[in-house]
Amino acid sequence: MTSKPTALGVDVGGTNLRVAEIDGAGRIRSRHAERVTRGREAFLARLVDIVAARRGPDVGAIGVGMPGRIDAAAGLILSAGYLDLGGLPLAGLLGTASHLPVVVDNDCTMALIAECAVGAARGAANVVMFTIGTGIGGAIAQNGRPVHGRATAGQLGHITVRPGGEPCNCGRRGCVETTSSGTALGRHIRQAGLASDTRVDDLFAAADAGNTVAEAVLSAWAAPMRDAATSMAAAFDPDVVLFGGGLGAAMVRALKRLPAEDSWYRYDIRAAELGDDAGVIGAGLCALGRIEDAASAPPALISIL
Repeated sequence: MTSKPTALGVDVGGTNLRVAEIDGAGRIRSRHAERVTRGREAFLARLVDIVAARRGPDVGAIGVGMPGRIDAAAGLILSAGYLDLGGLPLAGLLGTASHLPVVVDNDCTMALIAECAVGAARGAANVVMFTIGTGIGGAIAQNGRPVHGRATAGQLGHITVRPGGEPCNCGRRGCVETTSSGTALGRHIRQAGLASDTRVDDLFAAADAGNTVAEAVLSAWAAPMRDAATSMAAAFDPDVVLFGGGLGAAMVRALKRLPAEDSWYRYDIRAAELGDDAGVIGAGLCALGRIEDAASAPPALISIL
C-alpha cells in the first residue's frame, strides 16, 4: 500500500527557522528548529542542507513561509523584513536543489492556511488575520483562497489608523503597526511612566484591580487595532477576524475590554490556536495542495484536507 505524500513546511522568522514534515491532515510527523543563518548564499545553502537532511521517503513537496513581501506566483522574495533576501527567487533555487515542487508565500498567509484548515478558523471561508508581534503582519482569505492581489496583498500592519501619527518603517505615519504592535505596546508602557519590564499580563492584572493607568495603556494599544479590524470588516465582510502571533490572544482580550462601538460592522474576533506551529503546518498544507495541481493558483484553504 502506497503511503500518502507528505510535505516539508518551512517557517522562516527574523530569528528562528522551523521545519516540519506535515501530512494531509495537518499533523506534524517530525520537526526541527534552529537559528536563521544570515547572508543570502549562506541562508540558501543551509536551507538546502536542512531539506536534504529532513526529507523523508514520503515527502513530495516543500512549502516555505517568509516574512515580508512575497510574490507567491513567482516564488520570489521581494523583501524579507530584517533578512537581506530581497530579489531571491527562492522557489526556483530550492526546487532545483531538491528536485521537488516548492511554494513560497508570506508567513502570515501560511499561518492563515493552517488556522483555516485545522485551527481557530476551521470551516470559515472568509477570514482576515492579523499577527501581533514585534510588528504586525496580515493575511486575507476570500472564498477559501488567499488574496494576493498583484503580488503582496495583506500588508495589514500598514493600514493607517492615526493620520500624522508615529513614523512607520514603511515611510508613512500612523500605521496600525506603530500603535498596536508589541513594539508599540512597549512605547505605550514607557510613556505611561510604568516600569520598562511591565508585561501585558501585568497590565491586565493591574487593570482588573482598578488601575486606571494600566487600563489606559491597554486601550491605547487596542483601540487603533479595532479601527483597523473594522476597516477590514467594511472591505471584506469576513466570517472571522483572527489574531495570531505572540500577542494575538492578548490583543483579543484587550479588544473585548473596549467600550462597545456603535457601528454597522459586526464580526467575530478569535485568537489563533496553533501558536508557533501555524507557519510550518500551513506551509506544508499549501505545498500538498500544490502537488495536486502544480499549475493552479494557491490552493483553497478548506478543500485541501
